[in-house]
Amino acid sequence: MLRVRHEVNGGPEVLFTEVVDAPEAGAGEVLIRVEAVGVTLPTVRKIREGSEPVSLGGEVAGEIVALGEGVTAFAVGERVTGLCFVHAYAEFAVLDTAMASRIPGDASAVEAVALVRSGLVARGAYEAARVKPGESVLVTAAAGGVGTLALQYAKSGGAARVVAAVSSADKAAFVRGMGADEVIRYEDTDWGGPYDVILDGVGGDLLGPAVRALATGGRLVAFSSGGGTVEAYELLVRGASMIGFQMRAIAVGHPELYARWLCELWRMRDAGTLRTAVHEEIPLAEAARAHALIEQRGNLGKVVLVP
Repeated sequence: MLRVRHEVNGGPEVLFTEVVDAPEAGAGEVLIRVEAVGVTLPTVRKIREGSEPVSLGGEVAGEIVALGEGVTAFAVGERVTGLCFVHAYAEFAVLDTAMASRIPGDASAVEAVALVRSGLVARGAYEAARVKPGESVLVTAAAGGVGTLALQYAKSGGAARVVAAVSSADKAAFVRGMGADEVIRYEDTDWGGPYDVILDGVGGDLLGPAVRALATGGRLVAFSSGGGTVEAYELLVRGASMIGFQMRAIAVGHPELYARWLCELWRMRDAGTLRTAVHEEIPLAEAARAHALIEQRGNLGKVVLVP
């Protein structure tokens, strides 16, 4: 099978393809023939900023071709999606059944990759923020896969004002189409606050201006891998709070909540209140181009690799 990996850390140019044997499903795992792979900012950052090479994990979707020992909840031939922690950029991948969910018959693998993982993160971040109807919500990385869905959650949840933060003005029309009432750029000196809630998918140097844009009693939920430092005094003077959110903690520690949110995602998709946006479907062998697109902040919606 074809697989993408890297042996040194760096930019997109360090990625290369190789032909290897397909993996085998271990206990509690399923082997899938991959039809779509979601490219995420955390994975791109790990390659650029990591201390050593790691196998490329990611969101995958495809058809089950083999079951590991003890797997009874799934069958060969079913279509599933989920988070693969190792060697996701490949024609075949293994999924832990705790991270796998079925794809409805009328949905494509690309749509499943764009909706499920990003939607669950958006849902979880929104829940962690305890957003109340009538509050104002700012979403950073608003033009990305998670951001577009977070905008829609805020809008459907009754937020009085939903603002999208993006890297460039040419994304304004797109994020307005995904539910934003207003648009600001990261470089703006005035972020248009104060905001009751900020859902932050960027981190790093943007954490400072984000915290300063919080209202008294505001909540910032950080769900990116960008790191960053916040001055405790900035939170203190606002009586504000910062909350970290990780989807894996929900999937592993609260499977019943994970399942409920998953069902909710597909119901909202069926009702038309949650729409995915796919920027481009890129061949697996061109993974470097996909990573470059995200590094350059050029995507409007999800970037998906297709074997």
